[in-house]
Amino acid sequence: MTRYLISFDDGAMDHIPDEDVPDVGKAAHAVVQEAVNAGVWVFGGGLHRQRASVVATDGTVTDGPYPETKEVIGGLVVVDVASRDEALAWAAKIAVACRCAQEVREIMPDPEMDAMLRQADRR
Repeated sequence: MTRYLISFDDGAMDHIPDEDVPDVGKAAHAVVQEAVNAGVWVFGGGLHRQRASVVATDGTVTDGPYPETKEVIGGLVVVDVASRDEALAWAAKIAVACRCAQEVREIMPDPEMDAMLRQADRR
């Protein structure tokens, strides 16, 4: 199985009228439940609209200046599926539920990290 990041940009849901937000939430939760039931759900959630803190390689934390960027992630889902086509199918369900386009990217496999996680799960 391969993990995929499905994400949307901050502000991508701004077009949704306030009165429709509860319906969007219900639809999104239904897709999450479907993914959980299918055994493909790994993690997901929306991100608060805020500037992130930047942690430098020396551990120094700053709250700016920020690199110029037009797009930041507003929400994300990680699924563990057999193929890119399956990831795209889940992204399509999420896009319909959230009423916004989704970006799909494969997460690079890391066998050493997977081994560490399996070892930690056995404890």
